[in-house]
Amino acid sequence: MRVLQTVEAQPADVRGLLGAQRDRLIVAFINVDGNWQPLSHYGDDRWRLVDTTTNRPAASAVLNFSKFPEAFRGVMKAIIYRYIVRGRNGQVRPRSSSVSSFFLYARSFLRHLEELNIHRLGEVTPLVCKLYVDAAKMVFSKRSGQPIKATTLLLRFLAVEAIYELSQYADEPMPNEPWPGASAELLAGLRGDARVTRLAEGRTPLIPDDVFARIFQTAWREVLGADKLLGLRDGLDRIDAERLGQHAKTISDAKRRYLVQNNWEGGLTTFNPSLLSIRTACYIVVASLTGCRNHEIAFIQSDACYRAEDDEGETYWWMRSRSTKTGEGNTEWMAPEAVVTALRAMDRWAKPYQESIELEIVQRRAVDPSDPEIAECQRHRSAVFLSGTQTERVRVRTLTAGDWGSELKAFVARHGIDWKLNTHQFRRKFANYAARSQFGDLRYLRDHFKHWSMDMTLGYALNESQELSLFHEIQDELDSIKGGVVEQWFQPHEPLAGGYGQGIMNWRHGSDVTIFKDRSSMIKAISDSTAIRSNGHAWCTADDNLCVGYGGLETTRCVNCDNAVIGRAHARLYQGLYDQLKETLGCADIGEAGMARVRRDIGRCRDVLTTLGYEPVERSL
Repeated sequence: MRVLQTVEAQPADVRGLLGAQRDRLIVAFINVDGNWQPLSHYGDDRWRLVDTTTNRPAASAVLNFSKFPEAFRGVMKAIIYRYIVRGRNGQVRPRSSSVSSFFLYARSFLRHLEELNIHRLGEVTPLVCKLYVDAAKMVFSKRSGQPIKATTLLLRFLAVEAIYELSQYADEPMPNEPWPGASAELLAGLRGDARVTRLAEGRTPLIPDDVFARIFQTAWREVLGADKLLGLRDGLDRIDAERLGQHAKTISDAKRRYLVQNNWEGGLTTFNPSLLSIRTACYIVVASLTGCRNHEIAFIQSDACYRAEDDEGETYWWMRSRSTKTGEGNTEWMAPEAVVTALRAMDRWAKPYQESIELEIVQRRAVDPSDPEIAECQRHRSAVFLSGTQTERVRVRTLTAGDWGSELKAFVARHGIDWKLNTHQFRRKFANYAARSQFGDLRYLRDHFKHWSMDMTLGYALNESQELSLFHEIQDELDSIKGGVVEQWFQPHEPLAGGYGQGIMNWRHGSDVTIFKDRSSMIKAISDSTAIRSNGHAWCTADDNLCVGYGGLETTRCVNCDNAVIGRAHARLYQGLYDQLKETLGCADIGEAGMARVRRDIGRCRDVLTTLGYEPVERSL
């Protein structure tokens, strides 16, 4: 409690403080077995941050002030102290990730000042800042060889704005706003619009359906085989326990014989990589079917899933974790049973790693009960996606985001899948599938999630702890899909059938289009205001579920429906219907009424194909 009281009594900035008094200020503190103690002091050259996500490497949670030009180290300590304690004006106190980001992008600006032979913030003028903007826009990415992204420029320029604002609470303030009358967003070319940002930068690559199917099916097979491998691992562990103290080669030979007896080919050389691959396979299943971010999966602990029932007795599975992206904290996700299967495998897989962390805690307590690393161990002790070994140099911790990138790339390469896979692609794919499920052409997703229906909010309303930001990404995907469909409708020479389709063709050649300021505004307005879903044989714009044509009850009814748009993508389906109906004409037992309906539907199919620019193919029966 004394540490907390000391921190609460500390000033919000260091102006006017004597060196010794200032250097004793506590920058970060940590709870070790119920006792709060300082972790970093102002006078330290390295400040260690707390409350970082567990998927970040330890080094990324350290602010090393020696990386700043020497002339600016003192003032940057004052600036970052203020940022940590109070944050920026009108904003909440920053998370550790935001502090690290500011530290990183501030370095770029300070090095620019050093190159201009400027050694005090008091010498910085708007012209100096303008030169920095120009220089930043000339920087090329080492990885891609292309100019750095607009969002990277934004972060660099926001850091300059933060330095200006926060330095007003330091003994050496920056005298002028960096770019009067402008903003970081404007200078980066983003205008502060999230959608513009996304369009300017390009989105996370969407995994093609066929590639995703191979990745998921491969991972799922490994998940289903996890129990067998984990059973073999238990047997190998028993050999270690029973032969404790024997020569290493003797133990290795015993293990090899055990694996051969249990029909495992390749010995430990192939077994150990296969065991590690379970972790990657389980990650793929969880990420694919929940849409979780990497740090949210990293936070998953043992026994993370539980059942819930609605008022009608339907069972739902929920997965517990944490999210820091938008400050949700403890959060839950609706999950299909495949996720439960994968996480139960991980519960078992992680036990030896968790035991290793427990051993480390015991060892550290024996040496120093106040060791801050004990608290770090406790953050990882119940996690399931762990990595490392109990050695002097490598401790067991949650696998980092960077390591996951390598693991996923190795997984697809090992299975001959040609795709540059990374962690966030699963979230985009999930959002895309969910949006397409809302759109009506991937209804299997609804089966996986039981009542994962056209309005997923109804299902999610069962739980107040779910991660809602995923809905926004799903809506973004839905908007993108709808926009693409409407864009195709309004291609100048794109033929369309169906009542609504014919109306679009008439309208796009008329003068009404001039009510929009440009084509993109028209596409967005129409896609936002029109209910669009796929029923498999047409785009349906009806805003209810009363259509007889929906669900295949009377497919050809869409041909003359005022709500239907039929495009060339549907032509093959209507050719197939045409062929089947022609065969039906040979049936003698359907009666005259049946024959009349068949002839009517043949005519409808022929009309669609003709309108779309195809001549119905007459196949020999």
